[in-house]
Amino acid sequence: MTNPSAYDFHLNRPGSLIAALPAVLGFVPEKSLVLVTLEGSEMGCVLRVDLADGLLDNLDGMAQAAAATGADAAIVVIVDEAGASCRMCNDDHRRLVDAVRDALGEYGVALRHAHVADRVAAGGRWHGVDGSGGGIVEDPMASPLAAAAVLDGRRLYPSRRELQEVIQVVALDDPEEATALSDVISEHVECVADEPRHDADVRADVEHAMAVAANLDDGRPPSDEDMARLAYALTDPEVRDTLYALAVGTEAAAAESLWVMLSRRLPEPWRVEALVQLAFAAYARCDGPLAGVALEAALRCNPDHRMAGMLDTALQSGMRPEQIRELAFTGYQLAGRLGLELPPRTLGRRAS
Repeated sequence: MTNPSAYDFHLNRPGSLIAALPAVLGFVPEKSLVLVTLEGSEMGCVLRVDLADGLLDNLDGMAQAAAATGADAAIVVIVDEAGASCRMCNDDHRRLVDAVRDALGEYGVALRHAHVADRVAAGGRWHGVDGSGGGIVEDPMASPLAAAAVLDGRRLYPSRRELQEVIQVVALDDPEEATALSDVISEHVECVADEPRHDADVRADVEHAMAVAANLDDGRPPSDEDMARLAYALTDPEVRDTLYALAVGTEAAAAESLWVMLSRRLPEPWRVEALVQLAFAAYARCDGPLAGVALEAALRCNPDHRMAGMLDTALQSGMRPEQIRELAFTGYQLAGRLGLELPPRTLGRRAS
């Protein structure tokens, strides 16, 4: 979610535009249809879908999302290493671009250009989907947007698969460990589920979460009992909403590391709240790609999760991180009511 207009960046140079895609998406796209939206002469939101069977019949959602960002025009980039130099594949690419143009037109968005690239890497080659023009893809790591992404605190991944592995559940590698943790969580819930909750309980759970995050940051991972307590505590709306505040404070990195670890370790359905905390933290610090994969996983766990759905809608519509950070201030207000002292803020306005 970097602002490309702030950097030396040229939308009318396809080799430069294509090289910038990893910095915007957070990973190197492969076998992809990428839609770069334009707001006047500036890059807006960038949308990506896999090149897959049935894509021609499922472009309306992408077009609608592009229009929702306020875009008035767009550029298509098709990344297809196997098909970039294949005559039959080029016919397929042209049909796809025609379908994209029609879908965008339904929402008043004009398609300006369409390019095909074999790969998004230094030395890759691109050409116009109509066969005109062509050239070399510039070095993605030399793009000014790559430098801006790093300054924003974002890591660039070699592929979307490697980005998704950030939150890959440990159960896939160690099912016995996952089963043992599930048993500990069940025992904890059985002990506390029927007990009434008071402000003191909420305060204690938030303080426990901050302590576990600090310990993890110092290299001391939580015990199964710690994770069981956190799993249950995150189902309390007041605990959950207060902890969103950590995303804009001085201990944001430590808290985010905790959410990553819990996203990987907690079984379903407990995992969903850690994923949403991670998504919010990533979104707040401008890491839309990580927020996106976390929300995708959260909505697979619980398609009706209200906060996950809201954040996903905001992300898909191009809402700016500074607008999302406003949600963190509810956490500071809750903390004040509970008599909790949270870490000082580093992002956003002063809490009231």
